[in-house]
Amino acid sequence: MSDQRIVTETMATDDFHRPSIQQRELWSATYEFPEHLRDLMAGKKMFIKTYGCQMNEHDSEMMAGLLRAMGYESVAEQDEADIILLNTCAIRENAEAKVFGEIGRLKPMKVRNPELIVGLCGCMAQEEAVRERLSRKFGYVDLVFGTHNIHQLPELVEQARNSQETIFDVWEKAGDVIENMPKLRKEGVRAWVNIQYGCNKFCTYCIVPYTRGRERSRLPVDIVDEVKGLGQSGVKEITLLGQNVNDYGLDLQDVYFAQLLRQVNEVGEIERIRFTTSNPWNFTDDLIEAIALGGKICEHIHLPVQSGNTDVLKRMNRSHTRETYLRLVDRIRNKAPEVSLTTDIIVGFPGETEAQFRDTLRLVEEVQYDNAFTFIYSPRKGTPAAGFEDNVRLEEKKERLQRLMDVQCTISHHINQRLRGQVVEVLVEGESRTNRQVMSGRTRTNKVVLFEASRTMIGKLVHVRVEEALTWTLKGQMIPSPLLVEA
Repeated sequence: MSDQRIVTETMATDDFHRPSIQQRELWSATYEFPEHLRDLMAGKKMFIKTYGCQMNEHDSEMMAGLLRAMGYESVAEQDEADIILLNTCAIRENAEAKVFGEIGRLKPMKVRNPELIVGLCGCMAQEEAVRERLSRKFGYVDLVFGTHNIHQLPELVEQARNSQETIFDVWEKAGDVIENMPKLRKEGVRAWVNIQYGCNKFCTYCIVPYTRGRERSRLPVDIVDEVKGLGQSGVKEITLLGQNVNDYGLDLQDVYFAQLLRQVNEVGEIERIRFTTSNPWNFTDDLIEAIALGGKICEHIHLPVQSGNTDVLKRMNRSHTRETYLRLVDRIRNKAPEVSLTTDIIVGFPGETEAQFRDTLRLVEEVQYDNAFTFIYSPRKGTPAAGFEDNVRLEEKKERLQRLMDVQCTISHHINQRLRGQVVEVLVEGESRTNRQVMSGRTRTNKVVLFEASRTMIGKLVHVRVEEALTWTLKGQMIPSPLLVEA
């Protein structure tokens, strides 16, 4: 974390879709840092550990930006920190177990340094049962706050410094969209850009609507302004984030996701645009057209299916059937045949039969996903599915998961094998984790590519000839490219 940097977004000067003051006040509030807390903690160190999805990663960047404005500096090791925040995920039971284990490991540090501030935030904090457990068993945690009031972090830290009791400050409902919060970005090549918060769908297995609140869209002008600022600061690729990006703008007037994509595509300094998560609902023909036009919009769609059986999907309260999902895939590939598709799949949902699971296997084989993120169903207290009768034995769930992974690995390897000998465009992101002489980057279709090059290539678009195709990565050799872009 020591190489993080604050990015100051530059506001646009044009009037493109710029709202009036009254319109802006209806949808968002502008953040103002409390000046009496600025640089108050100069010389102190911070460590933020993030669990879960890209939304949590982005939230951590905002927390780091707020703490940096207080004077905190990032450190790579917990032992060096004066404040430790655990930004948590509640999507699965094992994720929560890991967090409680981590809290337990922090107790000796708190004993050695009573001035250390230990905080828990994020989705787990929104759960009443979690807060009760923290209060009952982990009294040395100083601060607990949720997903809706991150902007209050400086004041909460100040309260925690001056209190002998745990500060619990969790909003049950979301407030305004808060704009212009400082962010301490992890890297200079890629950046997350939130376009929407929350979820209205209430899938029976999912706790996100309860921890993230209702869907709220940012104004298009605020998103475009942020993207422009990122481009001017040297960022080459942005990922538009939302629980349901296809739903973007449904709470605004005459604004929709395909329109936003086209607006962002016009930002000159950005080289690539990605987005996630795009669920099957509201995946309009206009959105498919926007993706098919290419430009800066990458040919990769993450399209969670969760199950290949319509009866299971109905119990999950998903809005699609097996048949409508497959028709959507056909519509996408008819307009954008080069697109790569990835998905999420849950196995062992309560009541899932062997025949229903085989429907999922057949769907995976029919769609031919480039990759799939596969999980055993994890009951979450407070969701409808937690009360369903679960008659699928754990051993059977594990066996189904392995069969699914075997099928997907074969498909992924076969798709990658077709790329051997081809030249692909790669955005260089940084060094390989295991070899500093090898650079790592991604294709437009989101495939990881490893190749020998110097660090001077980081942030540039290069051409790489694929020489070896593994299941999850490609290896190759960089070749002279007319598309080389200076960072």
